[in-house]
Amino acid sequence: MKTILVTGGLGYIGSHTVVELQNVGFDVVIIDDLSNTSIGVLDNITSITGIKPRYEQIDLKDREAVKHFFKYYAVDGVIHFAASKAVGESVHEPLKYYENNISTLTYVLKEMVVNNVSNFIFSSSCTVYGQADEMPITENAPTKEAESPYGATKKMGEVIISDTTKATDLKAIALRYFNPIGAHPSAKIGELPIGVPQNLIPFVLQTAAGIRKELSVFGDDYPTPDGTAVRDYIHVVDLAKAHIAALNRLLDKKNKANCEYFNIGTGKGSTVLEVVHAFEKTTGKKVNYKIAPRRAGDIVTAYADTTLANTELGWKTEMSLEEGLASSWKWQEGL
Repeated sequence: MKTILVTGGLGYIGSHTVVELQNVGFDVVIIDDLSNTSIGVLDNITSITGIKPRYEQIDLKDREAVKHFFKYYAVDGVIHFAASKAVGESVHEPLKYYENNISTLTYVLKEMVVNNVSNFIFSSSCTVYGQADEMPITENAPTKEAESPYGATKKMGEVIISDTTKATDLKAIALRYFNPIGAHPSAKIGELPIGVPQNLIPFVLQTAAGIRKELSVFGDDYPTPDGTAVRDYIHVVDLAKAHIAALNRLLDKKNKANCEYFNIGTGKGSTVLEVVHAFEKTTGKKVNYKIAPRRAGDIVTAYADTTLANTELGWKTEMSLEEGLASSWKWQEGL
């Protein structure tokens, strides 16, 4: 049984990936500092899989703690989620993002190299493309100057990882996510940000549930079908399964380069208002919303060409936007 470290494993995408790893027989160790989640997620993972993952509460900014972890635990690979992730917040708190997303990455990579752990999956983002010139976006699209400090940390992270694979035995895959939505079908894990949600779907859920007065739709004057921004919304369980496919590619030594990149999305773009209306139709719940000014750091349109992931990883999405929204609401209702 291979042992995999999942940093940020109690977070939204991390927890779903831990479940999928356990489902296919991996032993999992989680590191999470609980800065954007709660310890209760650990019990919820256990209730889904019947296996309690080992867990260490570590702040990856604590270099000595990272060093100690790798001395104590023998792992066969690392899936690295731990990072701050809100585009808007990053514009206002850039130093928090550079410290939390870049310093921690270098500390983990350094200990991997020292301890001869060679398999690394990086939680990257379609933000590395900035506003791409062509849709859908392929992995050959140029990475551009980031529109936000968050995007800059993902782009910089990829450079750091690529440079490390050139100088060491590290093998890495960066998965460039589009927009994860949804919750586990059990409704035991889902997206529950601490404080005011920064992402669309949690804000839609909390507005529909009466927790928030209204949803702000940032901008209705973009050159899109209804003037609102277009994104590619992928179900989090599909996204989690992409990590298993990428990990197995490295473990089976089927990678074709020391550092590879794959878009993980559905290949379909939806506007913000299309998502709101699809949610209302799927759940029967009304969402109060208002049009607000454009938000700094946001791009107009982004949706994926997933051909490379489909062919090389043998992975493809299975769940629709409506299924993602329905599972999200089921999760919200259970809170």
